[in-house]
This record gives sequence, C-alpha cells and structure tokens, in this order.
Amino acid sequence: MFHLIRKYAGMPLLNRSRGLARQFLSQTSCADEVQRDLLMSRIARHADSQFGRDHHFHEIRTPADFRRRVPIRGYDAMEPYIDRVRQGDLGALFGSGTKVLMFAMTSGTTNRPKTIPVTQESLADYREGWTIWGILAFDAHPRILSRGLLPILQIASDWRESVTPSGIPCGAITGLTAHMQNPLIRLTYCMPAIASRIKDIESKYYVALRLSVFRNLGTTIAANPSTILAIARLGDREKATLIRDLADGTIDPKWDLPVEVREALRRKVGRKHKQAARRLEAIVNQTGRLLPKDYWPDLCFLANWTGGTMGAYLRNYPEYFGDRPVRDVGLIASEGRMTIPIEDGTPAGVLDIRHHYFEFIPEDQANHEAPETVEAHELIEGQRYFILPTTAGGLYRYQIHDLIRCVGFHGKAPVIEFLNKGAHFSSLTGEKLSEFQVVAAVGAAQRTLNLRLSSFLLLPSWGDPPHYNLLVEESDLVDRNTVEKLAAEVEAELQRLNLEYENKRSTLRLGPIRIRRIPAGSWSDFQKRRLARSGGTVEQYKQPHLMPDLGALETFRLSDAASTSLAD
Repeated sequence: MFHLIRKYAGMPLLNRSRGLARQFLSQTSCADEVQRDLLMSRIARHADSQFGRDHHFHEIRTPADFRRRVPIRGYDAMEPYIDRVRQGDLGALFGSGTKVLMFAMTSGTTNRPKTIPVTQESLADYREGWTIWGILAFDAHPRILSRGLLPILQIASDWRESVTPSGIPCGAITGLTAHMQNPLIRLTYCMPAIASRIKDIESKYYVALRLSVFRNLGTTIAANPSTILAIARLGDREKATLIRDLADGTIDPKWDLPVEVREALRRKVGRKHKQAARRLEAIVNQTGRLLPKDYWPDLCFLANWTGGTMGAYLRNYPEYFGDRPVRDVGLIASEGRMTIPIEDGTPAGVLDIRHHYFEFIPEDQANHEAPETVEAHELIEGQRYFILPTTAGGLYRYQIHDLIRCVGFHGKAPVIEFLNKGAHFSSLTGEKLSEFQVVAAVGAAQRTLNLRLSSFLLLPSWGDPPHYNLLVEESDLVDRNTVEKLAAEVEAELQRLNLEYENKRSTLRLGPIRIRRIPAGSWSDFQKRRLARSGGTVEQYKQPHLMPDLGALETFRLSDAASTSLAD
C-alpha cells in the first residue's frame, strides 16, 4: 500500500520537478540577464531595511552601483545586523513582509557558531535547488524511479537546537526541510524527521542503519562521504546487534537516544524482520563481513561531495559499495546552494544562477583591500576565484572564503568546482601550503603505495627548522617501512606541487615531514571535539586535512614515542 501511495502521489511532484529543472537549464542561456534581474529584485525588496538604507539601496540601478555602494563582507562584519535580527528586529536586514523561520548554525572562525537567517524566500530557494538537483540525478538513474521511488537514506540534524531571545529556532536547515516534507513523500525516506533530534553521532548512524538495512535502498544522500563511510563501518562492526534488533523488532538500549525519540521509533521498528535478519546472517556467514554492497545490491548511486579534500574518502568507497556511481550534491553551505551538478563522477556543477546573485574575486586579487570582482558570465575557463554570494537570507557580497575553479560553461552559466577554503593555508616560512595541495600529495602517495588511510591531518610545528607533522591512525600504518615510504612520497609530491615549499626545503628553512601515528578512533574523537566547540552539525562536518594551528598537535595523543621522518 505504501508503495502505491508513493508511486501515484509522487507523479505530479515528479512532473513539476522536471518542469523546474527544464526551466533552470533554459535560463543558463541568458545567465547574465537572470543574474541581474535577480539582484535588482532583491535590492528593491529590502531597500527599506536598515542595511538597505545604510547602503543607499534606493539609488542602486545597476550591478556596478551595487559594487560601489556595498563593500565585500565576511560574517563578522555582518554580525551586527544579524544580531539585531536575532533580537527580533527583522527590519535590520529585511524589508516588510519578510518572515525569518530559523537561523542555520554553522561553524565559525571563533568558538561562537555563525547564525545565518533562513527566511521563507531563502528556504524556498534551498528546497527548489534540491528539487532541481534531485530530479536530474534521478532521471540519470531511472531505475530509482522504476517502481515509484526507491527508498532514500538521508541524515538530518535538529532545527531547534536552541532559540534566540525573540523565540526564533536555531539549528540545522536539513532538519527544517525534513520537518516540512509532504507526509506521503516522507514515506520514501528511511529516517523520520524526529530522528534529527538524536545528538550522539554513532547512535544516529545506528538508527539510520536499523531503519534502512532491510530496505531495497535507491540512494544515500549526505554532504560528506565520511558520513556514509562511518555508517557502513558501524554496520560491519555492530553486525551482531543489528541482526538481533531486526529479528526482535527492537533498538538495543545501549544506543543513546532521547526518550521521546526512542518512544517514537518503538512504533516504527516494532515489526520483526526475521527474513531480513536471516539474509544478513547469511551474508556474514559467507563473507565474514556486513557491507552495503551485499545488503543494498540495487543501490543506484551515492550522493555526496566529491571535490576538494573528499577524494581521500572516496578511495574507500569500492570496498564498501562496489562499483557504484557517485553524484556530487553540489557546493552547499548554510548560506545557500551555489552549484547544481548535472553529471556523475565530477565535483563540478552549474552555478545556481536562479537563486543567488554571484560575484567572483580573481585569486590573484584575494589580498587586495578593494578587489575588483567579475560577474558569473565573465569567468574564464581554467581560472580560480573566490565566490561571493548575495542571498535571500540577508547576505550581500558575502565572503564565504570558498576557492573555486571555472571548468567550463553551460550556456552562459559557469560550471565550477570547489577547491578549498581560503582559510586552509599554512605558511611557516613563506611556503603558502594549501589544503588542496596536501590532499593531492597524500592521495598520490596512497596510490603509489597502495594504501587506504581512513583520514589524515597535516599540522605545523615550530623548531630549528620548523616542520609539518602528518597524523594518521596507527591501524592504517602498521609497519615502520611503510611509514618511511609514506613520508618520502608525500614529501616528494608536495615539493612537486608547491615550488615555494620545495625552495624552503632545499634551503633547509623547513624540515622534512614527520609521520605521527595516533590511536585508532582518534578521528572520531576529533570530530566530536570540533562539533562540540563549533556548534556545527554532523552532516556539515568537514574533516580538515591541513590546519595552520601551531598548538593543534598537543590536542592529540600520539602512539609513537618518537616521530618518523626522512631525517630519522
């Protein structure tokens, strides 16, 4: 019955979604006009806000006027206006009639998380962007729609973590979208909206498996592939508990679930799935493991980030999922969606010209006090830029510090890929090492040595001379010979990728990389510490691979009494 409801209730939605996607792709042929019309409408709508009056919105007639009147700002410069909105003064940023539904919390540069206003308009933009992405991905994999819509596993976090003094909820926008979904469409999703309230990460991942492992899953959707891998690894580790819970219609009490969540889930998991349990047991007896490629044999594709530093995780996908295609979910942040990928196997996506106005700072002007910007249609293929969105959530010429590269065009809309956060650079002696280079170097070393590191992190240390430490879990590097080879390969590749790094090494102003092994489970602990400090959510979490913090090494427990480097 549920299958038929999903099938026939979903048909009008699919047709509307396809129409929306066609309209978006058609708009790319006149991206310059679409962008400018969008900017002018936003300016007119909020001209009477305090921000609009402070920046003379009534006098803005062109994008050039906009650039002259409104300076480029990061979050800290926007905070005074956002704080007034938090206190209930919506007119600080928005015109009359605007409703703020919540604040999306995300990691900030300080211990205090950023709070990004989510208005009715910005939420509609966010949901529409996902709709366009989704129908293009589903139509590229028609098997997922062959019987209505195969089940989807997607993790969401609580949209009501806290409230502002004026009573506006603060949390994750993913939780709000789950809360607002059509109840019939919601049946397609394995995780109920109430599961977003589970705070303990492993407990949430277990519930995700408990509600999906027996279903014929069509896709998994997460921002970070580390989330998908963590779920797969947990299922293998907890296979006995999972099989028992399926057979008994329970969720083991060892998992840390809020009382109201456990009670709601009790009704959902009460049915005993003995046949499914026997099938999983047979898989374990045959293979010795419990992996998604065996219990989700019809999985059509995986959906998550693939650009920037994500390749370190994607190399582990075949072990757990076999040969499944991966569709990038796009460059998305709490501030909004910036790209819509339209093909598998690439981090690049078409700029979301329909929902935000964008400007770009050429990379060589990043340190200028007043850099010149270009519009979307003016990008040059192969060049790198910092992206500046102007959104319906009250952000104008917003410096999000995302470095992107233009890889081509769809009509007049650029196709761009995320490279790294501009803040993820380290320079002990002028080497200007980027996280992008670190990930590329470690990736090349892993391929050469046939290694699969669960994760890694490069941290600087002062000394005579200063040097970098590459942290890896000891379970990933067992013998000393491999440790030494990894150090040599990463060192050589970094020198090839970064001429300044090579110069500083050859002149002995910078010492060789040292491999520092840390206990198994350290990355999970590191994630928990960072989330507790920043207030971010699990699905938004980005494992850093380079941090310029000289004190960060002291926060890790090292397995080795001595380090291993090329000099040892």
